[in-house]
Amino acid sequence: MSYLKQPDYVRYVCNCGSLKPISKIYFCRHCSKIRCGYCVCQEVDSHYCTNCMENLPSTEVRLKKNKCSNCFECPCCFQTLCTRAGHVPIRVAPVEGENSKDVKTTPKKVYYLSCSLCRWTSRDAGIPDQSVATGGWPEQENPHTSRINALIDYHKILASIEKQQCEKKKFRPKRPYMPIAMFRITSAMVRKHIGHPTKPSAPSTDQPPPAVASTEVEELPADIFTAPVDITKVTTLAQRLQHPDVQAENVNELRPQRRQFLVKRSQRCRVCEHNLSKPDLCPQSTKFKIQLAAFYHVPEVRIVTCEPLRPGKSSELLLKFCNPTQHQTQITLLPLDTPMTSTVTVLDEKEEHKHEIMQQGSESPNLLPSIVRQVPIPEETKSIKITANADLVLPHSPLILPPRDDIAEYDDTSDTHNFQDDPKLVVWRKDNKAVMKLHVTPHEDIQKSDGQSVIIGFVMQYGYVNTITALEHKAPQKLDLKVKLYLTVGNIVGNA
Repeated sequence: MSYLKQPDYVRYVCNCGSLKPISKIYFCRHCSKIRCGYCVCQEVDSHYCTNCMENLPSTEVRLKKNKCSNCFECPCCFQTLCTRAGHVPIRVAPVEGENSKDVKTTPKKVYYLSCSLCRWTSRDAGIPDQSVATGGWPEQENPHTSRINALIDYHKILASIEKQQCEKKKFRPKRPYMPIAMFRITSAMVRKHIGHPTKPSAPSTDQPPPAVASTEVEELPADIFTAPVDITKVTTLAQRLQHPDVQAENVNELRPQRRQFLVKRSQRCRVCEHNLSKPDLCPQSTKFKIQLAAFYHVPEVRIVTCEPLRPGKSSELLLKFCNPTQHQTQITLLPLDTPMTSTVTVLDEKEEHKHEIMQQGSESPNLLPSIVRQVPIPEETKSIKITANADLVLPHSPLILPPRDDIAEYDDTSDTHNFQDDPKLVVWRKDNKAVMKLHVTPHEDIQKSDGQSVIIGFVMQYGYVNTITALEHKAPQKLDLKVKLYLTVGNIVGNA
């Protein structure tokens, strides 16, 4: 499992020019291209609470200020608080005729909040116990609530006025201007004659008083420099930022806060607007309706081992290739200067672009017309800031990998599928995996001090079977795709 510790050693070049590991990129089956986090748009599907798994629509979440009404967080360690039960003795008044000394006490069940990690309780903050376990906990009020509500109401009025003005301009009928040469009477003269104002006044709005800066500051206590400081009773910076409206200075002033909702989001390709990742709406479910992660469609490359690297000397490098698809693929390693364009040759550029889109099946009949859909914004390709500082001897023969078989993972027979591999090139093979031997020669101008990273790069061409059917192509299509990779194989150990 050593490959789990090298997430950034093997990086794939996205279509936009970003370098990402295979675990952080997607593969669009409609565009047949790699998409990173910058090439997808995020969409919120649902809001849910991680503790009680309550799922609410966006309108209710907005009304509840994105906070759960049942779950609370500890103000000290930010863990979820638990509801604990306790008993409080209650004295019962004596019946008439009985001795006042014979007072009976009956236990009453009450509930309070407690943290199982730091042992903080609501009783430490002076919050009274509740007789019901499902709510009724008092919330800490914001001292600036009235000011905030006044500003919100004022801006709502301004927004409604602006909306009305836009609607009037939008639906104003266009009438031709017909000057009356006989009377020369304008609308302003008519309004002035009947006593109306020259311009219609806008609806009055009660503007809240503006904020005024004050130079007066509260004086510090006299014993601020002499009184001993108890760190356990003073709040930390994280605890104060958790309550930005109050910013309590002492621990006993902290109050529990309602737990915020999390969201389930889906990723959509910016070019073809198809979903690349879409989770299930149920909060308890960890499955995905659509999951087009790159490690399900693009061959994965892992570094097995590499000999000590020295400038100007050849070192042996072992790379492991894995085929994650259900179809046999053929992998060919090409130099970095290989063009990444398609192999289809058409005379006209417009026809070539149209043919490429039709071949990749990006014009799906299920999409809405282009007038309704959002127009995609093409982004310029970023320049790759990393450069290879070592020479790599690439093999001339391709590598064939069989399809993935989950049952074969438990088979110890080591079936090689009767592939006639070159023993100098392929040193190990099992199921849909194979290890290839390559030779790396670092440049002589590399600094000979220890710690200098050696980076190699190549273009991997692999066969991909597109199973998405379009109107032009009913059968699955087989494409030869290319992706550029940069590998950090190790560090320079010196010239000795």
